[in-house]
Amino acid sequence: MTILSSGTETLGRTGDSWHTAPMKLLLIEDNHKASAWVRKGLEEAGFIVDHASDGRDGLHLALAHPYRLVILDIMLPGMDGWQVLKTLRTASNMPVICLTARDSVDDRVKGLELGANDYLVKPFSFAELLARVKNQLRQHSPHGTVLRVADLAMDSARLLVTRDGIPVTLTRKEFMLLWLLASRHGEILPRTLIASEIWGVNFDSETNIVDVAIRRLRRKVDDPFAHKLITTVRGMGYCLSVEAPGDV
Repeated sequence: MTILSSGTETLGRTGDSWHTAPMKLLLIEDNHKASAWVRKGLEEAGFIVDHASDGRDGLHLALAHPYRLVILDIMLPGMDGWQVLKTLRTASNMPVICLTARDSVDDRVKGLELGANDYLVKPFSFAELLARVKNQLRQHSPHGTVLRVADLAMDSARLLVTRDGIPVTLTRKEFMLLWLLASRHGEILPRTLIASEIWGVNFDSETNIVDVAIRRLRRKVDDPFAHKLITTVRGMGYCLSVEAPGDV
């Protein structure tokens, strides 16, 4: 049985619970230098970041994927940020931080009236952007999610894992991987999906990044215990289940 208590899938340390398992953001910015700088900083901070340099492409991504937050430049080719924001708000309430070089009161009011959650004027420091991102994620994420599958318990607000009441120490990536498996308990997750969700990359059949990560996770989560939770379904992927769905 899987129990997901009310709250968010927040991953982080106490007092700084701003990650999710996994956490994906969308950056819509046409300036190559600016987008590379912001994306690099966010990825170093532990986020997975998708990027679009065109308003239409950005809107398509925002509507197609459950991002936790969108960072939206206003001056964009194809469709400007105002149009993107207005259209997005007809289908989604995901938080949006607008970026613009224009510091007029009218622009700020327009952005807020169209549904922007925050507004940052260029040039800005990355530290300020990161603080605003964390703030929005906290505001839109109730705290205290606990996920339970059999004797496995995961507290995402405090980054704690136990099996049968025994603490299990995991790295951030290991926690994200285990949360993905546990939150989709009983499903067979292909390697392609795991690679995309946890590392934000397209799966290369010649790499063993997923298999290595699963082996490391098993050493901590399964090997010390009689009952094994993580199973391999040959030719398909991995599954966290009380009862093995296929070959171990």
